[in-house]
Amino acid sequence: MKVLVATEKPFSKVAVDGIRKIVEDAGYEFAALEKYTSPEELLAAVADVDALIVRSDKVTAEVVEAAKNLKIVVRAGAGFDNLDLAACTAKGIVAMNTPGQNSNAVAELALCFMIYMSRNQLTPGTGSELKGKTLGIQAYGNVGRLVADHARGFGMNIMAFDPFVPAEAMEKEGVIVAKTLEDLYENSHFVSLHIPATEQTKNSIGYNLLSRMPKGGCLVNTARKEVINEEELIKVLREREDLKYITDVATANHAAIAEEFGKRVFGTPKKMGAETAEANVNAGLAAANQIVDFFTTGNKRFQVNK
Repeated sequence: MKVLVATEKPFSKVAVDGIRKIVEDAGYEFAALEKYTSPEELLAAVADVDALIVRSDKVTAEVVEAAKNLKIVVRAGAGFDNLDLAACTAKGIVAMNTPGQNSNAVAELALCFMIYMSRNQLTPGTGSELKGKTLGIQAYGNVGRLVADHARGFGMNIMAFDPFVPAEAMEKEGVIVAKTLEDLYENSHFVSLHIPATEQTKNSIGYNLLSRMPKGGCLVNTARKEVINEEELIKVLREREDLKYITDVATANHAAIAEEFGKRVFGTPKKMGAETAEANVNAGLAAANQIVDFFTTGNKRFQVNK
């Protein structure tokens, strides 16, 4: 079995060494393609591999077609919209992610974003505190729970909306359960997004929700930029001079938005939610262990193309 780590933006050396050890201790061949600059390099590298580990690298239908021996691909991270799941399924390839490994890094960034915006992007002038404010969490999964946990340390009130999590479970953790998304936005000074980019969620956050936020409200997006309806975001920012938006990654036309709205918006140039040494190592090692487990026991626990 040959396992390829293909990363345009490489793992840390510690993570690569750990992945190599897991793979080779299992008796498999390890290979790495790092800092590649063209899709052709990836197509050539996957030609004879049985397993593939990627980060944000795009595993397209063309990549799947070129990987004649591929049996499993693991996205080291929670989001997996960079994997063509239909193409993987058509070829009988198991696609997985590594949920939970990057969660704390993303949760800490979300709180960092809240502080940054409440303190006027750390420029002189009177800002505000997080204590006593209500934080609305849209999607109460691994990251959402950690955001709630960290926010309690700042004295924030926690509200959440997630139709896939029983209300009783959230209430046991001291969370106010929003009846609807509208309820969440109407009652939250900060709304933190943790939803995936799916056909149902893309462009779903727009004028109807954002216009409901209290005075001085701030939307925090550490999920995916695709979930934001950018035209409607601009509309509401123009109508409501008190609203703020901070995102990881920046909107498609962020330069124009930043020029128009100044300190009320902020976007990172590249997605950095999982950019910590700890998350880098955790996700890489988890991906390697899942591949070995799949080949030795058939475990498909984190399969995302069922």
